[in-house]
Amino acid sequence: MKSLYYILGVSRNASEEEIKKAYRDIAFKFHPDRNMGDAAAEAAFKEAANAYSILSDPVKKAQYDR
Repeated sequence: MKSLYYILGVSRNASEEEIKKAYRDIAFKFHPDRNMGDAAAEAAFKEAANAYSILSDPVKKAQYDR
């Protein structure tokens, strides 16, 4: 399993703003509306969305870091 930090391309001590920017860049690049029919892009988008949902929530992030 890949690290959520690796998926977003940020370090473990990245700020909330760095995490948000990294997610937005990946979401823009792999969004299904921009990559119609590309299953790999859709998978990358979902993976990034999941990583962001955990790392953007302070409680979930603390649990993940443990």
